[in-house]
Amino acid sequence: MVQAPATDFSAFVLDILSHTTHPIDQKVLCHCLQLASSFLVTDLTMDPQHGLSTWSLGLSRIVDVVLALHARDELEVSTLSAASMACSECWTTAGSFKGMQDSRAKVREIGNKLKKLLDTNRRTYKVYAP
Repeated sequence: MVQAPATDFSAFVLDILSHTTHPIDQKVLCHCLQLASSFLVTDLTMDPQHGLSTWSLGLSRIVDVVLALHARDELEVSTLSAASMACSECWTTAGSFKGMQDSRAKVREIGNKLKKLLDTNRRTYKVYAP
């Protein structure tokens, strides 16, 4: 039986980001964020030993770019919304599959970073609800 190679969200994100032009195409970031929960499942099931670290690193890389865009005042509301949705989907996914509960700590960490970007009312970003 031929076994498929394990997925690696970190390598995927790095490859995507290395081919992104300046300015950063935030639609591409949103696409990567939309895939986060799928990679959570595949990284952890195809490589139980390293999957959590490859997925965590991939999500961290994307969020670091989101934070940098915010610092440069270039972050689009839709990108922050996609990051928030990715956290929500990953949280649900982590609670739905056996052996993925440990990933919730990373989701919480990422969520807390994103919350710091919100307006003082903690519900909006630049007056828009993400």
